[in-house]
Amino acid sequence: MTTAAAPIRTKPRRSWTPSQVVLTLLGTAVAVVIVSPLAWALFTSLKSETEAVEVPPHWLPEDWTGQAWSAMFETGNITNWFVNSLVVSVCVTTVVLLVSALAGYGFARTEFRGKAALMGVVMAGLMISPAVLGVPLFTTVQQMGMVDTYWGMILPQCAPAAMVYILYKFFQGVPRELEEAAFIDGAGRWRIFFTIILPLSRPSLAAVGIFTFISSWNNFLWPYMVTNNPDLMTMPNGIATVMNSYGIQWAQLMAGGIMAGLPLIIVFVFFQRQIVAGVAHTGLAGQ
Repeated sequence: MTTAAAPIRTKPRRSWTPSQVVLTLLGTAVAVVIVSPLAWALFTSLKSETEAVEVPPHWLPEDWTGQAWSAMFETGNITNWFVNSLVVSVCVTTVVLLVSALAGYGFARTEFRGKAALMGVVMAGLMISPAVLGVPLFTTVQQMGMVDTYWGMILPQCAPAAMVYILYKFFQGVPRELEEAAFIDGAGRWRIFFTIILPLSRPSLAAVGIFTFISSWNNFLWPYMVTNNPDLMTMPNGIATVMNSYGIQWAQLMAGGIMAGLPLIIVFVFFQRQIVAGVAHTGLAGQ
């Protein structure tokens, strides 16, 4: 004897409220505005140079071609530039994470003479433009013999006042009871930092690391100032050099820009949750 299967009850779909419709349309408009320049660059890179400068311009190429992409690989050392950018960005990110975590934890959990003054110096770093420090930094790097070296590009980017502040605010929100319990069990300050604080700080550390990597990858001015060797150029500097040598080739310029921005697009796509969670955990979201 078989029993009839019970009918599956489905909940009726709720109609959209006016606020949901407005927010969806607003989000779509913002997305279109953000994606449009990227789409324009991609379509322009697939045009010929003659078609790229036509007036009036048009979105889609009439004759699809990858000439600009092949020309970028032929006239420029793309692979070398990519490796240089990757080495510099990874090293800068690693040093910044270590320095920011140690400094932020020190400010949040330890008391020492001159703490307020030193914190004021760190906060003052947020108000100084990096371009203002270009000349004194270059003079220092030159006197240390680090011009045209990886260290000359890496070390001056490792003074992260903003990142120290972000982790400082996060460490202030970590309950002190966790550390006090570890002290009672005989753990020292360093063991507490590496086994308790850092694991709890993964969202904020991920956000700091992603922001630092993106900033270092996009940095044009400092590598341009400290590097004259073509073999040490990063992606932004290398592409700019090609454009200066061969004139403004708009299709090639767009192809080079997409190649330089592709790693950052990948970072945003795969790590957007960590970025949002990191900002939410730092205590800065409501400020």
